[in-house]
Amino acid sequence: MQMIDANEVHARLPYDALIPALTRFHEGRMPVAVTHVEDDPAGSANRFVTLPGWMADTLIVVKMVGVFPGNRDRNPPLGTVLGAVAAFDVDTGAPVLVADGEAMTYRKTAAISGVGASLLAPPAPRELLVVGAGGLAWHAVMAHRAARPSLARVRIWNRTAERAEALAATLRDEGLAAEVAPDLDSAVASADVISCVTMSTVPLVRGALLKPGAHLDLIGAYLPHMREADDDAMRRGRLYTCSSREWENIGELALPVASGALKWSDIRGDLFQLVQGSAEGRQSRDDITVFKNLGGVHQDIFTTVFLRDVLAQG
Repeated sequence: MQMIDANEVHARLPYDALIPALTRFHEGRMPVAVTHVEDDPAGSANRFVTLPGWMADTLIVVKMVGVFPGNRDRNPPLGTVLGAVAAFDVDTGAPVLVADGEAMTYRKTAAISGVGASLLAPPAPRELLVVGAGGLAWHAVMAHRAARPSLARVRIWNRTAERAEALAATLRDEGLAAEVAPDLDSAVASADVISCVTMSTVPLVRGALLKPGAHLDLIGAYLPHMREADDDAMRRGRLYTCSSREWENIGELALPVASGALKWSDIRGDLFQLVQGSAEGRQSRDDITVFKNLGGVHQDIFTTVFLRDVLAQG
């Protein structure tokens, strides 16, 4: 059994390889998978999530992660999603590998949004806005630039400006043209691609400000009471998701449906349908596209299968 630490996960799963691999996996069927969530019996916001899945004739994968929002406020700060991803042989049940859960989560989450951008974003965008400056934000930048290499300017907005500046400085050190966006509304109005990686419970992106041709990627809001974009964004955009599961439990979708701003039928397709050609994506240069990244065990399975294959190549 191989033990894969975070550094090796990141080294083995560059976005320019992972995004095309995940796209190819969507040419097939959704693996069998379930989600089990245990809330902290003491009543805190902490929870532990177990996500087993089985990809027929390929691999059994179990992701085990704690979601502890308060970790980012520790000194020193810790990631809010920590754990492990384990893979087992489908013929014998023997363990194959265990990989760092935080690194795997960052990689697969950002890469799925990269798949969405590769299929839906304008063909030659120039400006990327990332809303949020947590641990996933750097990965969102890298995945979107891998999907659309024409993105030459990166702007970061965060409620805490110091965190936005720290991320922008890191990106500048890596050779990117990155800066803090002091005003979110004006940054939204000028961006070609917007990626949201927050845990906001109130809409941050105002759809009325999205310019023609913009692509809006919504990653962070994953609970029923969370939202990153308002009703106007969902109405104006051609709306897609990464899969057709759990829509009713995602506030980004369920809340505008409950208010009457959106109908379930307004969702035009998911990544499986886009890749397989049964759903149409962007139709014109002025289309506004909205992609809701829901997460899901199937993404962890696909990413783990790709990691296993990369490791087998030496």
